[in-house]
Amino acid sequence: MDRPRFRAYFLHPRFWLLWLGLGLLWLITQLPYALLLKCGRGLGALMYWGARSRRQIAARNLRLCFPELPAVERKRLLRENFASTGIAFFEMAISWWWPEARLRKLAQIEGLEHLQQAQADGQGVILMALHFTTLEMGGGLLGLEHGLYGMYRAHKNPLFDYVQRRGREQRLISAIEREDVRGMLKVLRAGAAIWYAPDQDYGAKQSIFVPFFGISAATVTATSKFARLGKARVVPFTQERLEAGAGYRLVIHPPLEAFPGESEEADCLRINQWVETAIRQCPEQYLWAHRRFKTRPSGEPKLYKKRPK
Repeated sequence: MDRPRFRAYFLHPRFWLLWLGLGLLWLITQLPYALLLKCGRGLGALMYWGARSRRQIAARNLRLCFPELPAVERKRLLRENFASTGIAFFEMAISWWWPEARLRKLAQIEGLEHLQQAQADGQGVILMALHFTTLEMGGGLLGLEHGLYGMYRAHKNPLFDYVQRRGREQRLISAIEREDVRGMLKVLRAGAAIWYAPDQDYGAKQSIFVPFFGISAATVTATSKFARLGKARVVPFTQERLEAGAGYRLVIHPPLEAFPGESEEADCLRINQWVETAIRQCPEQYLWAHRRFKTRPSGEPKLYKKRPK
């Protein structure tokens, strides 16, 4: 959990184009929030037409999860989802680089007492979040109000990884790499809160298959294990981008009762049911471009087209 450090080789010419892009993004981020939302929607429209493979994945997920919706409604939802993804690009920069006073004006936080009570009791918290397109804003805004660790996956580009970690740690206590289980348990046992999202497909090795939107989905069992080994409460957390540029509504929900339960299967099913309910509240803001049903039970056909070589 060392702080990210600037390296001299970041000044190598191979990084100049990325530096230019980051500099332009920083400049654009200084625009008024309402204008940044419009820029994001424009970027989302370009992505809708340009990122064909991601559009196909998102469309497939929407067909699988919302078969009851008319095709025209799913297409509208798909377009809105790409608009939300475009906005998320600028939200990422906002959460990293805006001054704290300006950032705070965007937040409406409910349920902070659940984190405060756990802290008062000296008990760690797994802040169970979801991969909404607004996740960077959610973590950044909450981190301003309550000490928070975050889980992250290192980026392949070392310069971008440095900028990403440095930006996130402006708002968080620290970022813990996803594979650092020992570090995560240490934080939980010390009575701290850590942002953690169990709603993606991480393969069959650490998962079991339970229903998600009525489809058998590989679901990680780590939430139960972390809660048990870290002696931590599992506290669901959601965030929603409000209409008309009104900012973000962050909700810290009451801790899950009697969790972990009798079995990992029951725990995973309970988590998936909760995730499904949260997604239905604002489905256009969820990260549908992720191949959530990539891993299939033995003998079941693949649900996505093969990626072009």
